[in-house]
Amino acid sequence: METPPVASGAVSVSVSPAMDLVLGASACCLACVFTNPLEVVKTRLQLQGELQARGTYARPYRGILQAVGTVVRADGLWGLQKGLGAALLYQGVMNGVRFYCYSLALEVGFTHYHGGTVAAGALAGALGAFVGSPAYLVKTQLQAKTKAPLAVGHQHQHKTVLSALETIWRQQGISGLWRGVSGAVPRVMVGSAAQLATFASAKTWVQDHQWFQKDSWLVALAGGMISSVAVVTVMTPFDVVSTRLYNQPVDPAGRGQLYRGVGDCLVKIIQAEGPQALYKGLGPSYLRLGPHTVLSLLFWDELRKLIYRFQHQGA
Repeated sequence: METPPVASGAVSVSVSPAMDLVLGASACCLACVFTNPLEVVKTRLQLQGELQARGTYARPYRGILQAVGTVVRADGLWGLQKGLGAALLYQGVMNGVRFYCYSLALEVGFTHYHGGTVAAGALAGALGAFVGSPAYLVKTQLQAKTKAPLAVGHQHQHKTVLSALETIWRQQGISGLWRGVSGAVPRVMVGSAAQLATFASAKTWVQDHQWFQKDSWLVALAGGMISSVAVVTVMTPFDVVSTRLYNQPVDPAGRGQLYRGVGDCLVKIIQAEGPQALYKGLGPSYLRLGPHTVLSLLFWDELRKLIYRFQHQGA
């Protein structure tokens, strides 16, 4: 998940919302390069055994390390970066919108109200998820694609990001590019709210125990990993639903052939696979989220400081 900036983070300099759009997008894109392999593994695990009862299907992906090895054997080392172009596009668009809106909320003082920080983060994340949905759609479909013996979920035959967008546009119209967005928006909203509600307190708890030096990046990493427990707990069911909605096949009219929407998807997963299926991919989601959050905030903080120093040189 891509969560909004944390108001109590280390950022102490001020830049314009427009600059935050650029810096926020750049920071999350840099973080994405490091965490995309776990996103590939998570996507495969979430699609494995789709609408099949537990124990009735082959499991080519069994846990994180084995799944990584399976991806490498099937698609080569670069297979771990499948969908990277679409992922970077999503990070850039979604987080540019998200950081810009959140920065606006900070500028007008909305976050000073009780619950304002959580509300601003959730709303900014929801808007960013909506705008970036076409990129996430393509990312999911590209990451699911692999050789037949190891294929899970529907296999879309896209070659590149641009060809995928063009094909979807031509076959399904503009609405096809936003198919599955109904699962993406609540996914980001609940994840953002959970992160904003827990990251600062988790970071303070780590500082109070004095495991690391006060200003060490390890404090933020540890806080992020602790916070991520709460985030993935509430977010993963929506993440699974989002992956299923994005990857399902469609009929000639562009309607999903497996699920009609979020509610229908939830019900069908629970009925066919059991409630535990809503937590498929939990491991890689957790291992990805903490580092991605911390790397995003770290890069964002450093880029803001760099721009601030550049703007005030000689002042």
